[in-house]
Order: sequence, then C-alpha cells, then structure tokens
Amino acid sequence: MKIGCPKEIKPQEFRVGMTPNAVREAVAHGHSVMVEAGAGAGSGFSDGDYAAAGATIIATAEEVFAGAEMIVKVKEPQAAERARLREGQVLFTYLHLAPDPEQTADLLASGVTAIAYETVTDDRGGLPLLAPMSEVAGRLAPQVGAWTLQKANGGRGILLGGVPGVAPAKVLVLGGGVVGTHAARVAAGMGADVTVLDRSLPRLRYLDDVFGGQFKNGFASAGATADLVAEADMVIGAVLIPGAAAPKLVTRAQLSTMKPGSAIVDVAIDQGGCFETSHATTHQDPIYTVDGILHYCVANMPGAVARTSTQALGNATLPFLLALADKGWKRACAEDRHLKNGLNTHAGQLTYAAVGQALNLPFISADAVLTN
Repeated sequence: MKIGCPKEIKPQEFRVGMTPNAVREAVAHGHSVMVEAGAGAGSGFSDGDYAAAGATIIATAEEVFAGAEMIVKVKEPQAAERARLREGQVLFTYLHLAPDPEQTADLLASGVTAIAYETVTDDRGGLPLLAPMSEVAGRLAPQVGAWTLQKANGGRGILLGGVPGVAPAKVLVLGGGVVGTHAARVAAGMGADVTVLDRSLPRLRYLDDVFGGQFKNGFASAGATADLVAEADMVIGAVLIPGAAAPKLVTRAQLSTMKPGSAIVDVAIDQGGCFETSHATTHQDPIYTVDGILHYCVANMPGAVARTSTQALGNATLPFLLALADKGWKRACAEDRHLKNGLNTHAGQLTYAAVGQALNLPFISADAVLTN
C-alpha cells in the first residue's frame, strides 16, 4: 500500500502522524511511505531520519494526498486537506466529529473512508489510541493550570502547592478516567488539595484503592459539582463520552460562584468542552476570560510536548496502521471489531452512531458497510 504522511497544518500543531520507526516497520512489511518535507521537524525528526528509514520525501502536501492510498495524520483534516481527500482513500487520524458539523459534511462529501483514533476500542472497554494523548493531556493540565493561575497571566496569584503556613490551591477534577487520573496524580504531586468527581462507583473505588490518600474523590452529582466548583481555585474538565459531544457540566451561572482569577482547564475541548463557556484556543493564544474566570481551552494540548506525544501515539497506532496496510481497511476491520469501531465515514455514509445522534444526521452501522 502507498502510505502518505503530510505535515500537520493546524495552528501550533507540532506532532506528526508517523515516526521514522513506524516508517521502517511499514517499509519492512512491503509498503511504500511518502512523507512531506519537514513533517517531523516539530517533533525533532529530520527528513534525513525518514529517508534513512525508507521513506520518500515529497515536496508538497498536494503530492502526498494525490499519491497515497492511506493518509496517516494526527489532527483532524483542515479544510484545505479535506478538499484533497477522495473516495477509495483511507484516512487514519483523530477526527472528533461530534462537535464539528463542517468537517463531517466535508468528509461525507469526499467519500473517504475515515477511521478515527478516538473511537478504536480494546478488550477492556478502553480507547487505546486516545489513551496515550489523554495521559499526556492529563499530566499537562495541572502544569498549564498552575501557569494560568500566576498573577502575570491574570490569575489569582496562587502557588499550586502553597508553602508552609499557606494553604495549597484547591483543584477539582471532573472525571476519573485516564485524563482525570493523570491530572489528579500530577496536581497532588505538586502539593495541591485535589478532589476527583466521577459517576462510576467502581472507578471511584479503584482510585481510592490505588491512590489512597493522595487525593480525595466523590460522586459527581450536580449538587456536589456546584459546591466544589465554588470552592476551587482550578477546575480541570476531564470527561469523555466516546465519539460523542462532551456534556456541559459547569454552566455560565456557576462561574459567578467562583473566585475571580480562578482557572478552568478544559481537556474535553476536542469534543466540544464540558464548560458552557468553553471554546477552543491555540498554544499561541491559550487563555481567555469570562466573568473573571480564566479559561485554558487549547484543543491540541499534547502538541506542546510534540516529541513525547508523537512517540507515545506512534507506539499505539502502529499495530493498527500495519493491519490496515497489510490487509486493506475492509478485511482489517472485519477481523478486528475494535478497529471496526474506529470507522466513522465510508463512501459518503456516516458509520458512527454517536456522531449521527450528536449532529442529527442519518447513519448506518459499520457492519452494514463491511457486508456490502
């Protein structure tokens, strides 16, 4: 198969869809790989690294899209990239379609077979291609939140861990999944007073068993959330409904109960965000203020640590990438129900129910596509 890896063009996105090691593996399996010149520079991989691994370096993105049977990326295709996609081509990347009707419409119009990293599953009910970036984003969240709280950035001027004689910051984490767990661990490690809320009692028991007294946890009722939001110096949004839009857990009215200069870090912004007042920002301009509360809503947080993120993502995606290339998308999905769950569009049809429900669009099952 001819595999193409273009340079990411979303603002301040420094990751790349394939590492040189992934290229080497694909070439060893008999595939050809085209990498756009400079695609890996933001992650510390030179064109020479890719050439040494067996890739052909291509001057422009247009040539990569035109020549490849499968496009491997990191972020959802931007408008210019979507215009280059075609029926019969496979797109393997993060999509996050539920809050993005424009992208969804363009992918359906192109006819491309789009397989989303974030909806591929595993035997444990997890999301193995989302997990590494969730780990990175979770660990980054307290770090960027602590920076946001600094007075020079408009925050309350609070040190997350406090000092002897001065209480630490109160951090509330909404969601006890991968993002929330890593966020809580790091925030607690920085000395903050941390509480995690989740609706799953088994998950809360797990957090209590594994982390003991490192941080507190509680059941995520509307009342408990409202009370703790009012007390928090920082709130980290870490909720996820696979493939669907994130629920709005904190309303604008609740902002008025927070202390001026408090910080919100919305890690769920890729799926629309879990705060009513959230909208996506960039690394270049990451913070905005609503009613005196600072919002950090960067939609590609792991891009800030691009080398770590690219390597972590590459480790997770490689087995699926090779399966798609070795077998073709249809056989690969038919033989792996977890990869099949990643199928979001094919030949102008939407194949993921949660996206159809979120956008009020007709959809069919992935099984119906595979049996045609």
